[in-house]
Amino acid sequence: MFLVRDIMFCKPGQARAMVKKFHALSALLQPLGFGPLKVMTDISSERYWMVVSEAEVDSLERYAEVNQQAMSKKEFQDAMAGYHDSVVEGRREIYTIEKG
Repeated sequence: MFLVRDIMFCKPGQARAMVKKFHALSALLQPLGFGPLKVMTDISSERYWMVVSEAEVDSLERYAEVNQQAMSKKEFQDAMAGYHDSVVEGRREIYTIEKG
C-alpha cells in the first residue's frame, strides 16, 4: 500500500480554488476505484497557501493507470482546467505505508 501526496503551493488568495479542484477530482476518481482524496490546507507549513491532497493506493501501477485514464477524459480536464493560474509550484511525494 502506498500514500501519494500532491503538494501545491498556491498564489495568494488561490488556495480555496485549488481545494475545490481537488474535491472535484476526488468525486470523479471514486467511480474508478481511487480515493476519496483527503484534501488539507496549511495552518503552519514551510510556505503560505499550501494545499495538499492525499490518497492511498494499492499499487503504483494502478495509480499510473488510473491517472492516465482520468486525464484522457473531458470531465477530468474540465475539473482541473486553469489550475496553473492558481499554483506557483508543486511536488508529489510517494510513501510506502508500513504495516505493524
